[in-house]
Amino acid sequence: MKVVAYYRVSTERQGESGLGLDAQREYIRIAAEQNDWEVLAAFEDHASGTIAPEQRPQCAAALEHCKKHGATLVVAKLDRISRDVEHIAGLIKRVQFKVATMPTADNFQLHLYAALAQQEREFISQRTKAALASLKARAEAGDAQAQAKVERRTAGRLAANAAGTGAAVHAVKVKADVYATSMASAIKAAMFDGVRTLQALADHLNQRGHQTPRGASFTATAASRLLQRLCIPFP
Repeated sequence: MKVVAYYRVSTERQGESGLGLDAQREYIRIAAEQNDWEVLAAFEDHASGTIAPEQRPQCAAALEHCKKHGATLVVAKLDRISRDVEHIAGLIKRVQFKVATMPTADNFQLHLYAALAQQEREFISQRTKAALASLKARAEAGDAQAQAKVERRTAGRLAANAAGTGAAVHAVKVKADVYATSMASAIKAAMFDGVRTLQALADHLNQRGHQTPRGASFTATAASRLLQRLCIPFP
């Protein structure tokens, strides 16, 4: 049977570490050997499972590849394609679909497993909310142990938010620096051509098809910011 492998991790960090992806590749490799599957191609997304499969770029490409070659889509585990039973049901209607960890499961069984998994997640969410509400009530009533748990939980959440914000800011800065560096030669070429004002620099860059990081045309202000980031003295 011809198959197209699809891998998914939720974050770029997970993708860079390779830990989640390596496990998925191994599951599919073993299943392919045991079931005589021919893996035609592999696609990989770094995206949340809450996003519909067809809205993820690489998943959409995998589905198109299956359609083009008459192949079956295969994932390591059911939640790698989606955590939403409606997504699973819609996918089953569009393409032949297999899961490496349960390769003999048919469409009805996959739909059933997806529904049960979603129900269990909802139960867990309800139990967690109820437990937190109880903890908060006991803390407000003066229970010292509950108050300590609430304080630890709050501190942990604040620390996690701070770490996430710091990482996001750093990522934005790195991206801006990379972009600015890529524009350095264009700036120097403009200066060599005799450009002497910020507006003239913006016009020069626009005429040559350059755009700001957001895909917009250059203005004098945008040109000034780029010069400042590159620390290039300008007349």
